Amino acid sequence: MTYKALFLSPMIPSTNLLETLSFFRDTLDFSTVMENEAYVVCYKDNLTIHILKAGQEIGEMELYLEVDNVDALWSKIKDRLTDLKFKEPFNQEYGMREIHICIPHTNALLFIGQKLP
Repeated sequence: MTYKALFLSPMIPSTNLLETLSFFRDTLDFSTVMENEAYVVCYKDNLTIHILKAGQEIGEMELYLEVDNVDALWSKIKDRLTDLKFKEPFNQEYGMREIHICIPHTNALLFIGQKLP
């Protein structure tokens, strides 16, 4: 029997669930679907992100979020990125325009990109 994969939902370990949730909710406009002291599920459009409580030794990971207008998103979020490491929009040699943001209280890097015309 074959199946169709609909979504890939990353799981991000965080040392501070509330701050990581705040980043996805307040900066990127995700909604909270489920939240407790050890686990959070966020949703936007057709995307789901799971954030789990981690100890001091958390793994590294990267996420790629493809959008239709990276510059419009940048205009909306740039003032919300205080105290975060980020790289503002730039063109990559592989045909994407990207923003890079270190996700708060994780060892994860978020790439946000749009295909160049």
